[in-house]
Amino acid sequence: MRTKFLRALVGAVMLGTAGAQAAEIRIGFTQDALTLDPGNHRSRETETIIRQMYDGLFTRNSRMEVVPELIDTWRQVDPVTYEFTIHRGVRFHSGDELTAEDIKFTFDRLTQTNAMDGQTSPRQSLLGPLRAVEVIGPYAVRFILREPWPILTAMLPFQEVVSRRFVERVGTAGMATQANGTGAFRLVEWRRGDSLILERFNDYFGGARSIPPVGPANVDRVIIRVIPENAARVAALLSGSVEIINELPASAIRQVEANPNTRVARVNGTRTFFIAFNNDRAPFNDPRVRRAMNHAIDRNLIIQRILADAAVPLNGVMSPDAFAFNRDLPEFTFDQALARRLLAEAGHANGFEAVIDTQSAYREISEAIASMLNRVGLRIRVQVWEGSVLTPIWQNAERRRERDMFFTSWGNGALDPSDIMVPTLRTGGRGNSAGFSNAEVDQLLDAAETEVDVNKRRDMYMRAQAIVNREAPWLFLWLPQDLYGVSRRLQGWEPNADSRINLQRATMR
Repeated sequence: MRTKFLRALVGAVMLGTAGAQAAEIRIGFTQDALTLDPGNHRSRETETIIRQMYDGLFTRNSRMEVVPELIDTWRQVDPVTYEFTIHRGVRFHSGDELTAEDIKFTFDRLTQTNAMDGQTSPRQSLLGPLRAVEVIGPYAVRFILREPWPILTAMLPFQEVVSRRFVERVGTAGMATQANGTGAFRLVEWRRGDSLILERFNDYFGGARSIPPVGPANVDRVIIRVIPENAARVAALLSGSVEIINELPASAIRQVEANPNTRVARVNGTRTFFIAFNNDRAPFNDPRVRRAMNHAIDRNLIIQRILADAAVPLNGVMSPDAFAFNRDLPEFTFDQALARRLLAEAGHANGFEAVIDTQSAYREISEAIASMLNRVGLRIRVQVWEGSVLTPIWQNAERRRERDMFFTSWGNGALDPSDIMVPTLRTGGRGNSAGFSNAEVDQLLDAAETEVDVNKRRDMYMRAQAIVNREAPWLFLWLPQDLYGVSRRLQGWEPNADSRINLQRATMR
């Protein structure tokens, strides 16, 4: 009898302890994943979800420094050759061990034409001049570039490693809805449009060695709930239904801060906001007009009144956290007299009419900017478009010929000038909606793309930023902070500028 009693007592204690230790983190997230295939999307939100289940060769720490994740060591053999040694004992959720063959397969799938069952990965361009990946040992690979590319390691955190055996078994179609990564959490169920349920992977290798603590996740489950509406997401946080929400609207900051059970977490984002002037069209083909309009805007007032002080004003392209950020750029101070003088010098003392093209989400900001421009004698109005209609217009030089100004933004997840200046400011760049063209800027950007000397490369980008500041092809605006609402029960988690929600080291109290 005594033995049975002791066994029952021990069992009760163990159940109580297990219950006390069991914990889950619930996230209220703006968008569902487009796919669970790491190689078949170009969506930051999708990548945030996928990264819960998959790891990369590299990741970023809280200071946005690139650090090894699935690799132990690496070296640059020459300007176009890199060698990586993989951490031994890493397991996929299926139990298969990660080997060099999986690394080669992953990057072949990303870079080779038609490698995904006849489809080419939409992420191919993110790997620039990567020519080939060679297996040089069971746990070692060699990356070979067509030409020097200094940002290779900065771009590798965006690429998650997949299992060759798994992909060959389920195919590209199966990868869209199934997952088999090496991450801290593994997939239990995906209820499309509603939620994603994950559980701790007990055999997790531990994660990046330079980001302690190393080991399996501290919580049993992660539930990602899809809550697109801002008000509903905030309500879920305040009621305790979720522990984290992303894209906290600035208008809800005070409400979250006033709740004793919640707090606001913020971090500088990586997306630069600006209004692209149509540099090919009068009067915006005159730099004096463009500079005048920059001086007519009180950025700080808009940031304070509309963005709840959750943004950093910019006088150029780059985030202050980015490599080669030029801190010496002349400031576009709010100076209406100077704006009027520059307009008069350009022959527009009586102003002119123009339209700012924008989307509904940015209507209030666009109208505030138009109002400020009108105070220096201009006649600016705002036209609201559907994003699916507006963006293609401004991506096509022929179609944007009759347009004036475009409220837009560009992400710079690598925090490297190559990731934002080349597409948006090089002549003919895929994101060069302004139609800006400057031979000296082109030369500097082209040279920096293959320059392996860090100091020389930094100098090239700083010079290019100075020219862009002087030429003012955009109405420079700001870099918003990424805002999150967070339960005070959640410990060990802060947001990263890359927008990932890394929960391996998080705990609940």
